[in-house]
Amino acid sequence: MQVKVLDHVAGAQAAQGIAVVIDVFRAFSVAAYAFSRGAATVIAVAEVDDARELKRQHPDWLLIGERHARPLPGFDCGNSPSDLEKLEVAGRTIIHTTHAGTQGLTAVPESVPTITGALVNAGAIVRYLQSLQPEVVTLVRMGHEARENCAEDDLCAELLRSRLLGEPMPVGGVRELLRKAPSAQKFFDPACDWAPERDFDLCTRTDEFDFVLARDASGAPARLRKIDVPKAPLQDPI
Repeated sequence: MQVKVLDHVAGAQAAQGIAVVIDVFRAFSVAAYAFSRGAATVIAVAEVDDARELKRQHPDWLLIGERHARPLPGFDCGNSPSDLEKLEVAGRTIIHTTHAGTQGLTAVPESVPTITGALVNAGAIVRYLQSLQPEVVTLVRMGHEARENCAEDDLCAELLRSRLLGEPMPVGGVRELLRKAPSAQKFFDPACDWAPERDFDLCTRTDEFDFVLARDASGAPARLRKIDVPKAPLQDPI
């Protein structure tokens, strides 16, 4: 298995094999928590106007997302897993637009199978890819606003790459390492009420979920669907 690591929208557009589009703070952590609470589907949208139009056509759908990390006027929720906890999402369709993650997810060519990447389901991502054994996996680090690299997406990509290549890296210090990252400081700044400290906790829970989120690009707009990836059963001792 060849593992490529690319960046931002250009990297998403150049993805080959199976693409993993990574956005830890916070898009694809949010999506994972939505599905963990029973969301029916998440529709990934690049443009705010398109997201608003979908909400106009389907008022019963939830509209969530951000620009420059801030929630948008008229949206049901920002791009925040802890804010999402205040909404009833079970059985609901969620429209999701963000500055980085959904930009990358919608930029990957339709011919390239694509899943989301985050720390919360990193183990499931690796098991899923190992079960498929593609010749090429492309890890796309979306970074800060899809224009500059950030510690959390770089670390997630390295974790996935090392596990896929049979070189497991320890995860015990992940939270402490990311706490010092520039991109995490907003979570600890009381003035940034749009980035609660609980978001940091939720987004850094490595291997929390045993499922992946796969893009269905067969129709527009692209939707995510949940695929359970159970852990291998323990072997009885010989």
